Amino acid sequence: MKKIEAIIRKSKFDEVKDALHQIEVNFFSYWDVTGVGNEKEGHVYRGVSYSTSDIQRRFLSIVVSDPFLEITINAILKSAGTGAVGDGKIFVSEVLETYRIRTKEKGVESLN
Repeated sequence: MKKIEAIIRKSKFDEVKDALHQIEVNFFSYWDVTGVGNEKEGHVYRGVSYSTSDIQRRFLSIVVSDPFLEITINAILKSAGTGAVGDGKIFVSEVLETYRIRTKEKGVESLN
């Protein structure tokens, strides 16, 4: 099993969520995060100066069985991309075991 962590633009979240549902990835966690980007210059909007180095993004955490890894990554890549700097990142790590608390199932069965 693998854990996919993706940091995406907030504006692309609904598209990513729909893409994940289409490939039957129906459970994942997400939260709003703030990161620091490479752009160092400030901007002025309606007379208020603000920094663009602090970037608002959405962080997704998804655990999938090994056969779903590539299809899940491809769904995120297709739906989250704009082609511009700041589209985000995807990280993949190994998951040793999973458990469903309600039924006590473990392993891949606990993901369904």
